[in-house]
This record gives sequence, structure tokens and C-alpha cells, in this order.
Amino acid sequence: MQIDSSSSRVRVTAILGPTNTGKTHLAMERLLGYQSGMIGFPLRLLARENYERAVKVKGNGQVALITGEEKIVPAQARYFICTVESMPIGRRTAFLGIDEVQMCADGDRGHVFTDRLLHARGEEETMFMGAETIRPLLRRLVPEAEFQSRRRFSTLRYSGQRRITRLPPRSAVVAFSAADVYALAELIRRQRGGAAVVLGALSPRTRNAQVGMYQAGEVDYLVATDAIGMGLNMDVDHVAFSSWRKFDGRIYRELSAAELAQTAGRAGRHMNDGTFGTTAEAGVFDAQTLERIENHRFEALKSLFWRNPNLCFSSLKALQKSLSLPPNEPGLLKAREADDEAALMALGGDEEIAGLASTAEAVHLLWEVCRIPDFRKIMSGAHARLLGRIYRHLMAAGTSGAGGRLPTDWFAAQAARLDRADGDIETLVGRIAGIRIWTYVSFQGDWLDDAGHWQERTRAIEDKLSDALHDRLTQRFVDRRTAVLLSRMKDRGVLTTAVESDGGVTVEGHFIGHLQGFRFVTDGSGGSGGDAGSKVLTGAARRGLGREIADRVKRLEADPDGAFHLSSQGRVFWRHEEVARLMPGPDLLRPSVEPLSSELLETDQRERLRNRLAAWLRSTVAERLAPLAAALAAPLDGAARGLVFQLSESLGSMSRRDAEKQLTALDRAGRRALRLLGIRIGRESVFFPALVKPAAVEMRATLWALQQRLKTPPVPAMARVSLPMANGVPKRFYAAIGYRPLKELAVRVDMLERLAARAWILSRSGPFAADPELLSLAGCGADGMAEILAALGYRANGSGGGVTFSLRRRRKNTVRPPRGPPAKTDSPFAKLRRPAHLS
Repeated sequence: MQIDSSSSRVRVTAILGPTNTGKTHLAMERLLGYQSGMIGFPLRLLARENYERAVKVKGNGQVALITGEEKIVPAQARYFICTVESMPIGRRTAFLGIDEVQMCADGDRGHVFTDRLLHARGEEETMFMGAETIRPLLRRLVPEAEFQSRRRFSTLRYSGQRRITRLPPRSAVVAFSAADVYALAELIRRQRGGAAVVLGALSPRTRNAQVGMYQAGEVDYLVATDAIGMGLNMDVDHVAFSSWRKFDGRIYRELSAAELAQTAGRAGRHMNDGTFGTTAEAGVFDAQTLERIENHRFEALKSLFWRNPNLCFSSLKALQKSLSLPPNEPGLLKAREADDEAALMALGGDEEIAGLASTAEAVHLLWEVCRIPDFRKIMSGAHARLLGRIYRHLMAAGTSGAGGRLPTDWFAAQAARLDRADGDIETLVGRIAGIRIWTYVSFQGDWLDDAGHWQERTRAIEDKLSDALHDRLTQRFVDRRTAVLLSRMKDRGVLTTAVESDGGVTVEGHFIGHLQGFRFVTDGSGGSGGDAGSKVLTGAARRGLGREIADRVKRLEADPDGAFHLSSQGRVFWRHEEVARLMPGPDLLRPSVEPLSSELLETDQRERLRNRLAAWLRSTVAERLAPLAAALAAPLDGAARGLVFQLSESLGSMSRRDAEKQLTALDRAGRRALRLLGIRIGRESVFFPALVKPAAVEMRATLWALQQRLKTPPVPAMARVSLPMANGVPKRFYAAIGYRPLKELAVRVDMLERLAARAWILSRSGPFAADPELLSLAGCGADGMAEILAALGYRANGSGGGVTFSLRRRRKNTVRPPRGPPAKTDSPFAKLRRPAHLS
């Protein structure tokens, strides 16, 4: 084969080195320094990026953009920014450059790069930019080339394994399938607020939008395939590989050290050092691989892929034969079957199409149709069938009134079918791939009537779908609220915070939760990123609510006691919001109070709350149990003081039997003092009548349950003078709140006294029936009354409706009417005192 050789006046330069050495920047400066120039990039995205850069320097009228799917060619264009496949090699320019020239060794596209390496030249300077691995082969194939090695601007170092949740901000996580990318992005969304996503399947517009979101700091993480490894300039500090095995279109294989370095090299742009490593699930690199990546020492390429560029179109068989020719130059290897060759083989086997390809022009057209990229990557006969329909339309003379063109209605229907922005991520990715095919077709010469219209139409559809895809990716993988708050919090400035009347909190315009008293409750709607998202919201609240919390502490300290409320379960409310809980104190009547845990309260603020609430609690207990408090403070001595102490331990009421020792020791003065303090010494109980009222009973219930560390049982309504004792509720509870627990019933102590007095009066006349007055006092039926009277020492006689009760025995805890000295048996009054049945 004949290899082009530049004339002695043409300079050929090879600028070789790792990533972040400024190779592309140098080439663009050289190109724009000449009167004309052309440069080929490996990706449409890179071509578009550098086109925009060139336009800023030279203006729209002088710069052209040529890719498979986009052509902007002003009439006076002098600078051509292209993808390598789309370079108009026939055009003469002073400068010509090829970026990422090591792509000559790529199994799918390498033959195109090799063709440009061997045949494309600028009239004054040709520049190849790429990795050092191509140096030996490039020296052999282009002996006239001058070599320049460039060192990386920054250092790249291995930092080991890290869990996904421990990756530093400004990290890129690399995976090798869409499913893995999505799973990792979802994990980062839950833990860190969100991630941008970059896949080869994304359109340039979507990819730019995702990268732009990352660059703007809206998210701190990027999850991508190795698509980021080629030319995407981003502020990445760390690259983490979640795997280093990929499916290359044919087999699963491990990436070489050079391939890993191409992606790892995205970390540390310009003068900023970068790090790379692996995720915890991926394992670790071996020492040899690490040394090669860190020091940029890789095995040289052994061969470059080549395909015969001089194709013969005289017949279908001649074309296939020319494509199958092997190279005759050392270092070149025949390219494996590319997609266009596979499509040609498939269509050539169709008798109808083979019959249509009967002339050189028809064969050439068939080859151009076969070169339509399969952006959908569906790996089936569907793409070949679509190409067959396109070729048949182009070969059908007279279709739609114009021979050799695609029917306008048919093309319009294909585009319209894809003009829908609904659906999920995968659906939109598929539609974008589909419309890219028709965009490519619209730029193919005269295949369409009014090609310019359809170029604009398909581009508009792609842009619409790309914007929708960006929105779907952002909705799924970015918690906007968490991401914005993280960004603002990094600035360490004052956060704009507002608290609504209902406690709703907004920070930087985002609703983050409610302030309930002094506690912040995060908003659970909208997917806040799980535990990590909740931490971000709490952190934002802590930063933004400092002034509000300080003001609330001051208001609580200044508020009167009426602003506070105690629930039966020991919960303390201030202005209808819970702020504290009661805790057991040194004794039953002196509980402590503890403000609810809150990350918003400083230590001194918590102590101020505790002091104010403690003062209120002392006042509240003293108010609701005022008679008991007064009795404890009274100047009593001896048995009277001891009895008051016993009453305080039982919260204001006790059985007479339990007080018998103190009662026996009481003198007349002591009894009078107790009576003046509101203490009643009854036949059955000793108690404060005032402490069986509702407010006092509720306080007694709360204090007892608190000391017992139990949930407070339901307190009986004031109208209930007796009630069945509930299952699972200790009898001690009923005693603590002013009731006497019997067998099945509990009877309020004041009513029990009235019942005992009434029964005593009735019993003086002998056996008695439970009359309506007795039943009314007890607030129960006949069965309940029998239980009460039995507890009072009365025996039931008879059954059914004729039951009567008589005193069973003299009980120690029953007080008899006062008695004088023993009566003489021979006294005239003795007979009167004798019971009638003994007379």
C-alpha cells in the first residue's frame, strides 16, 4: 500500500502525553493561529465544545461545525471543527489536527483514525494529539513526525478504597452499564442529595446539562460510564471505579491500565492534584497497575486497526471484496467487521436490494445508507431492515414526485412518532437514539426535499427530548432541596430562613420541615435523601434557626404560668407545643422536668428552659395539691405531723387501718389541727376531701405513674363514684387517686364514707335491704352494692330480691360512736340497752 508522505515544507508534529497536559488547548491555539484549519475530535460533544470556543475567537461566519448529525457551514468558513469520521478530507487547509490519535487501536472506530493518521495532512502543519502508547507505531508509520512529550500539569495519586457514602465532594464514580450507573446515582441521592449522570447514550445536550449541573455546584457527585474519559473538562477531584470490567460490544473484559488511566486522569484538572481509587465493593488494583497509572507508564500499542480506504463501487461484490483487503504495512491490523460492513452483508443478502444495486452509483448509495449509525444499539436485524427501507425509497424513482429521495410523508411520520416527551428515562433515551438516526439522514446530501427544514425539525425534536431526559434524570437522581442546601451551607454564610405561624420552616426558599417548640422535625415528603438527606435538613435548620430559637427561649422565660400545660402522661406544653417531659424526682411530690432533646438548643439555653419549667412545675403541683402542700408546711408536732407525712406519701388519702397507729397517738389538739387543715378522719379512710376533685385527681395520677415509670392509666370521670377496676391496672393506682380498691370495684373514698355512715344507721335497726338512697350513693347496681357492703363488714342474708344485710363482726377499722364508762348490769337502764330479741 502507498502511504502519503508530506513534502519537506509541511511540519508534522505529534504531541503526546497523559490527560491534563493541555494537548487539545495547544492544538486549538495552533489552528486558530493559521489562516485556515481543520481538526477532528473523537466525540460530537467535544467537537461542539471546541466549535463554540472557536466561534468566540473568530466569529460565526468563519467557523464550521461538521458531525454526522450536525452541519453548520458558513459560506466563508475557514476553520472546520469536526468529528473524525466527518472531516472533509478533500478540503485544503493550512493546519490539520487529529485528537486522541491512540484511538487508532480502537476495535470499532480505529480504522477511521488510522486512515486520518496516514492520509490527512494540513498544507503547513499537521498535529496529532494522543497518548504516549502510540509513539513507536506513529514513528514507524509517519517517520517525518516530530515528537513532543508533555507532562501532566497536576499529580494523580491512588487513595485506596472508600465506601460510596464516604466519597469526598467533587467525586466521579465510574460504572460500565446503565443499570449500575442508575443504581449508584440512586444511592448517592439518598445519602448525599444527588448526582449528575453521564452515559454514552445521552445526547450532547443532555450530557452538557448534567455536566453543567455538576460544574455549577448543584450536586457534588457525578456517576458516569467511561464516557467521561475522553475530553470532558470538569472540576473532578477524585475518580472512584465501582468496577474495572466492561462489555466492549463483544465480550466482558478487564480494562487495561492505559484505559483506566484515561478515565482516572479526569481527576485533578489543570494545576489541581487529583486522586483515584475504588469503591468498597470493587476490590483493589494490583501494585503494577497502580504504578503504571500514577507514573503514566504503559505498554506501547502493538498494532493499529486499518480498513482499505480505496473502495471499489463497480459492483456489490467488488465493494465487499475491497473492504476485505488486508493491510500490507507492518503494525497495521485489519479492522474487525464494523457495523456498516455488517449492514452491507445483511442488505446484500436481500435479493431485491442486490438487484437494485446494479450500478456503481447504486452501490455507492447503498454503502452510504449502510453507514447510517445504529444509535439505538439494538443488536438485532431491526436496524438493517430500517436501512433496507431507506434504500428502497431512495432507489424508487418518482416516489413523492422526486426520484431518488425519501418520501416526505414517510419521513415526517418517522419523526412525528418520536416527537413525544412523556415516558421514563429509558423511553426517552430510546427516542433520542431514534431521532438521531433521522437527524443523520437529514444531513445526507439530497436524500430529502427541503433538507434544511428537516434538519431543523429533527434537531428541535432531539432538543425537546434531551431537555425532558435531563429533567427526568434530575427528578430521579437529584434531591434539589438537599443539593441546594448543601451548596449554600458550604459557603458558610447566613442562610435565609423564615418560620411561618404554623411552625413551617423554609431555608433559601425550600420548605424543610416544622419547628415544634424547640425541636425541628424534618419534612418527609419529596424524598429527602433518607437519613443523610434528613441530616442535611437538620443541619440547615441548625444554621438558619439560631435567632428564632434564642427568641423563643426569651419568650418562654417571660411567659406567665398560664402559657404552660401538663398532660396526664407527664408531657409539658408551652403555647400548645410540647417542650419537655416530667421525670421522677427525689420524692413523689417533687418530680423533675427535662426539656426535650433538640440539636437546636445550646447548653445554656437548655438550662434556662429547665429552670423556668421547674419553677412552673413547683407552682402547679402546689396549686393542684394545695391542701396537702399547706399541711406539709404547717407547724405540726408528733402524731399529727406523722399522719400528714403518711398522707403525702399516699398523695392525700389512705385507709384508716394504715393510719391507726398515728390516730391512736393523736390528742384532741392534734385532731383539731388536722381538721382545720382540711383532713377528714372517717370510719374507713383518712383523706383530704379537696383532693378527690378532678384537677387534683389528674395530678395525683400523673405523679404516681411517673414515680412507677408507667404510662398513666385513664382517670375516672368525676361523676363516677364507683367503677370496675380495669384489667392490667394496678390496684395501687386507684388508691393513689383517692379510690378504695375492693374486689372488682373501686369506690371513691369520700363516697365510701357516706356509704359506711348510711349502712351503720340502717344496721342499728337490724338486717336491712339496699335501699335506693344507698344504691344512689354507690352509683352501682345490687351486685356492686353487695361487694361494697361486704368490704364494710356486712353479711348478705337470703337471695334474689329479698337480700338483706347485717353487721358481720366488729371491725378494727370501723369507728364506733363515743362510749362512756362501762354500764352496770344491774342498772335500771341496762334492760333498755339490751337487744329486743333478748328481752
